[in-house]
This record gives sequence, structure tokens and C-alpha cells, in this order.
Amino acid sequence: MKITILIIITSCCVFPLVFANLRLGFYGVSCPKAEAIVRDVVQRHFNKDRSITAALLRMHFHDCFVRGCDASLLIDPTGNRSSEKDAVPNRTVRGYDIIDDAKSILERACPETVSCADIISLATRDAVALAGGPSYNVPTGRRDGLVSNPKEVRLPSPTLSVSEAMQSFGAKGFSLMEMVTLVGGGHSVGVAHCSMFRERLSSFRGGSVDPTMDPNLDARLVELCGSSNRPATNDPTVFLDLNTPFAFDNRFYNQILERRGILHFDQQLAMDESSRDMVSRFATDGDILFQDFANAMIKLSAVNVWLDNEGEIRRNCRAFN
Repeated sequence: MKITILIIITSCCVFPLVFANLRLGFYGVSCPKAEAIVRDVVQRHFNKDRSITAALLRMHFHDCFVRGCDASLLIDPTGNRSSEKDAVPNRTVRGYDIIDDAKSILERACPETVSCADIISLATRDAVALAGGPSYNVPTGRRDGLVSNPKEVRLPSPTLSVSEAMQSFGAKGFSLMEMVTLVGGGHSVGVAHCSMFRERLSSFRGGSVDPTMDPNLDARLVELCGSSNRPATNDPTVFLDLNTPFAFDNRFYNQILERRGILHFDQQLAMDESSRDMVSRFATDGDILFQDFANAMIKLSAVNVWLDNEGEIRRNCRAFN
């Protein structure tokens, strides 16, 4: 299943003040090939590694949830200054090479024109489409931020309840439906380290199986992750969607309805009375998921963006000008 979604942004709908400045085709005159350049770079990387969809979705989320979508996550730490990359949740973020490749080509084609923040949003959109997900339009015109502080990195934990996570998403302007959409869509192609869910496993619970987890899944994960006395080395990863881990689809929602969610929070989405019906709806109708996910991603990409003469257009995405 693959559908194309065309979103028309008007000043009377979501985020009116932001979308009045972000617009489709922002680089139509200043850098006409900008979006094609990003798309070609993403295609080249995807051909070698289909897991980049998950990597870019995670990068996009981690950037936008801290200070907004300003590419602050891309800044490298230096000898006398730390950055968001130093924060624990960001130490396993990857995909920076994709952004670097796109920026390098764009700087040769249109120097100091296309922001790193826009590259993240465009690259993520293209990677989702390549994985079989919705193809949607992303308004552009973001500017790059001037601060990258690891102390400001506060992201929702996979151990939270639905209501606790909703506090974090709600603070960014997202509804419960949008949270369920973004989390499920992102986890459709994502992975998790054993350290993120091992406390759910019987080998870490004195032999007691988590009643919210399918026993067969518990046995499979115990074999991978080890026990509290002898944990697996190198903290292995497991696909969050056990059936179609590289395809963007609605199978993840069916999986958590069967008590086969890897992360505590994922499983809670299917069990909490506030979100259970939404999960069932997406599990039944993938087209609705695609439409809602596209809308939620466009909204995510507009969180607290820098516009017009704010911030800067970095020459190198890893360093302030």
C-alpha cells in the first residue's frame, strides 16, 4: 500500500502563525533543485541501508522536541562546549552522514541558502516514502538555531504511561491522536536496545512474565537480552515491528493489540482506555494511518521553527557559522 497525500496549508488551520511563513516550494527561485538534491541523496543511502528511515524519523523527533525544529541536534561538541549530541538519549541517534552529504551538495549548488533544519524535514519525508509510507508535501523556510545545550534534552521515556507521555506531547501542542500516530508510525520501522525494555522480561523479574507481554515474545527476548545475572553484551537491538521492520505500514498496531509490544509505552497504547480505540482504528485501516501520520509529521516539522531573519543558514550543519 502506497498513497500520495497532498496537504494544502492555509492560514486558518493548524499553526497559523508558523505556516504563514513556511511555505511549499520556498526554494523555488533561490535553489530550484534543493528538494531533488535531498531526495537523490536519501535514495542513494536507502539503496544501501533501508534502516535509514528509522534513523531519520528518530533524528527528526529528537531535534524538534528540543528547542523546536532548528537542527540544534546536528551541532558537534567541541573541546570547550558540549552539545545536544552529548545527552544520553541522543548518543545512539544516527543518520548525520545523510544530512552532511545533502548539505555538501547544496552548498555547491546554492551556497548559504538551504537550512539544515529544512534538510532534516525533507530527508525524513523522503525516507518515509521510500519505506512504503505516505508521500506528503513539507513546507520549507526554516532557519537554523544558535543554541545546542544537552541540559535542555528532555524526551518522553519509553517507560512512561500514556497519560504521562501525553503531558510531554501536549506541551508541544499535540493531541492524543497525534501522539498515537507519531509513536506508532515511527516505531513501525524502529529498533530498541535491550536496556530500554529488559525490566519487562522474566529473566529480569525473577522468572515472572510481564502479564502485558505475550509469553512467547518474552522467551524470544530473554534469549536475545540475557538475564539480570548475565545480560547480553553490547546491548543488542530488536525490531519494534517484528513482522515488517523495514516497511512503513500499520502492522505495528496489530502487533501491540496481540500483546507483542516491545517497549512498555508501546504496549500501554493498546491497553489504555484512552488510546485503545485509536490503536484498533489504525490496525484496521492503514489508509487512515497514512493520512493522519502525514498531517502529524507536517505539524511536528513546524514546532517552534526559526523564520525570516531569525537564526542563520549554516554552511556546515555540524557547527555554528
